[in-house]
Amino acid sequence: MIRRKLKVIFVMLIMLSFLTACQPLTTKSLTVAGSTAFQPVVELAAAAYSQKAKVTVNVQGGGSGTGISQVEEGAIEIGNSDVFAAEKRGITVNRLRDYQVAVTGITPIVNPKTGINNISQRQLSDIFTGKIKNWRSIGGKNLKIIVINRSMGSGTRNNFEKWGLNGQRSMVAQEQSSTGTVRKIVAATPGAISYIAFPYVNSEVQALSIDGVAPTKKNVRNNNWRIWAYEHMYTLKRNNTAARSFINYMMSAAVQRKIIPKLGYIAVSSMKIKRSESGKVTHNINRSGGKIVGSHPDRP
Repeated sequence: MIRRKLKVIFVMLIMLSFLTACQPLTTKSLTVAGSTAFQPVVELAAAAYSQKAKVTVNVQGGGSGTGISQVEEGAIEIGNSDVFAAEKRGITVNRLRDYQVAVTGITPIVNPKTGINNISQRQLSDIFTGKIKNWRSIGGKNLKIIVINRSMGSGTRNNFEKWGLNGQRSMVAQEQSSTGTVRKIVAATPGAISYIAFPYVNSEVQALSIDGVAPTKKNVRNNNWRIWAYEHMYTLKRNNTAARSFINYMMSAAVQRKIIPKLGYIAVSSMKIKRSESGKVTHNINRSGGKIVGSHPDRP
């Protein structure tokens, strides 16, 4: 009797193993890494996409440079970046495919006690290059100016220097790798100034207008506010189906119209202009019809 039961159990185990082996895999894996500024958007989108497509999307940070280099090496499928791959040394750009998924504005911020909420382009450059040292010099309080930079290699810093300082390098000063830390230091330090992406601005810091132009999404969309950056998703030119499918989802209405605006970013589909890595701006007069009319150089 016992021997008969053992035979039945053995047969059932064999059948179960056979059925399991014949079942197709329902879960695939995809790794996305790079820009920490864009990471919250990708994480939220990945969570929704994973449930829908039965694909495990592993989202990691590491910075724009890491994302671009790792995707070129084939270590990951998608690399997120706040900067064009051509701006990173050692990258073979023609091996990569660039998908511009979103846009983020970048604004200078100060401690509210400075007494300043508007600044000229020239004054901004002079502050970050060390020529202006006290807020009183430009109509603010008698406070020493304390510059806080993002770390070298930061996409936010690269774009701020390129578009906010007209290509000049910021002076040697305290550097921080985290946007949250930068905001915290500026909020707690009278006289401090730095720069962060729009989604991270809160009531603890004062965002500065430049030459009377406010740092708003509306002004970014028409390029009246020039300090902004594309959020790129890079793949190898010969990418796989899983990578293409996830990027297609990132360009869908579910992400462009809901997730991206919800987190304070700008949908690339809502931009009225396009800007190349060299700074050439193309105005999209009739976006719905796809007609692109006119262009002019807008270089730092």
